[in-house]
Amino acid sequence: MKVLVIGSGGREHALAWALKNSPAVEELYCAPGNAGIAEVAQCVSIEVSELDKLADFAQENKIDLTVVGPEAPLCAGVVDVFRARGLTVFGPDKQAAMLEGSKDFAKEFMIKYGIPTAKGCACTDAASAREYIKKEFAAGAKGIVVKADGLAAGKGVLVALSEAEAVAFSDQCFDGEFGSAGAKVVIEEMLTGEEASIFALCDGKSIVALAPSQDHKRIFDNDAGPNTGGMGAYSPAPVVNDIVSKRIEEKVLKPFLKGVQAENLHFRGVIFVGLMIENDEPKVLEFNVRFGDPETQPVMRRFVGDLADVLYKTATCDLANARIAWRDEPAVSVVIASAGYPGKYEKGKVISGLDKAAATGAVVFHAGTAFKDGAIVSAGGRVLGVSALGKDIADAIANAYKGVAEISFDGAYYRKDIGAKALKKR
Repeated sequence: MKVLVIGSGGREHALAWALKNSPAVEELYCAPGNAGIAEVAQCVSIEVSELDKLADFAQENKIDLTVVGPEAPLCAGVVDVFRARGLTVFGPDKQAAMLEGSKDFAKEFMIKYGIPTAKGCACTDAASAREYIKKEFAAGAKGIVVKADGLAAGKGVLVALSEAEAVAFSDQCFDGEFGSAGAKVVIEEMLTGEEASIFALCDGKSIVALAPSQDHKRIFDNDAGPNTGGMGAYSPAPVVNDIVSKRIEEKVLKPFLKGVQAENLHFRGVIFVGLMIENDEPKVLEFNVRFGDPETQPVMRRFVGDLADVLYKTATCDLANARIAWRDEPAVSVVIASAGYPGKYEKGKVISGLDKAAATGAVVFHAGTAFKDGAIVSAGGRVLGVSALGKDIADAIANAYKGVAEISFDGAYYRKDIGAKALKKR
């Protein structure tokens, strides 16, 4: 099998790493890839936004399966372009990708199919948003969540604890802070509890949950500071116990599949469900239509089997016959970021210690790296994800940080408490 992965981040490196271990894969490509992905796949200089060029490459090189990593090309219709040429591709088409591309679309879908979620309102102008926010705080809300409707690279969301804060962020959205993504704003009640991430493969006929994980979104320890794309993750997530798993299946995944079928959505990929769990009851925070980053890293460390076969079966409506298994050992991934992230940061910092980190037993997934003058340098806000297994969660945390300690570059920053919530639940 010839496989193409689209993307250039830590998620794509984790997928490429797992695909490289597949006995079915003879040739593996990644467009555009990064310095780490280049160690397991042949990188191709095509950007994720160049949909026709990607399809041309797949056609010319007789690619058997294309796996789309990021949300942007999915929402732009890359699957539609590939399907029009008879190419097999893992991911939802443009219409189905609206489940991530529009938070309002996703909210209406959840309500229609009885999927538990926060109550909320979509506003198309600043005045109506201010009015709704004022009404909610007057009614006793202790906080409110304001979201830019469209894609904003994980940064178009604010959990506001005051009316002034909520209004200011809403105004930012309408003033163009997030471009067209903020032309509409979704305002929701603030849910409480503990967050978890569920990936579920869906081929339109079946839906299968993968191992649960938990992300750490805030930049600083103890979940302080602004949101990021994710500063680390671990799998499994103890908050997703057997009771919660069953409720997620019955209350979220089955209704999701019912909705996909009823709306005739072409969904042959993965639905990433962001959940808030309180008293063993799950509520959906958001849908994403691709694997999460960094959650994919610990999930792939624990995956057992032939990933290429599983993804191919999903893309060709044969998911019911896929074999999926997991290691018992937990996995932890710690993100190393550039100084200043998630704000302005510098690139081009020479990275050292990658070989030493690998010698500890950790796998280093590259998120934002490049080659420069024969060296590997930083090329993004989130630079690396150091992922390790362990006999228990404490051991996995220790092993991941052993790997982290071997890596250095100017301005490198990482959280020191990845996995702490899991330790409390032992």
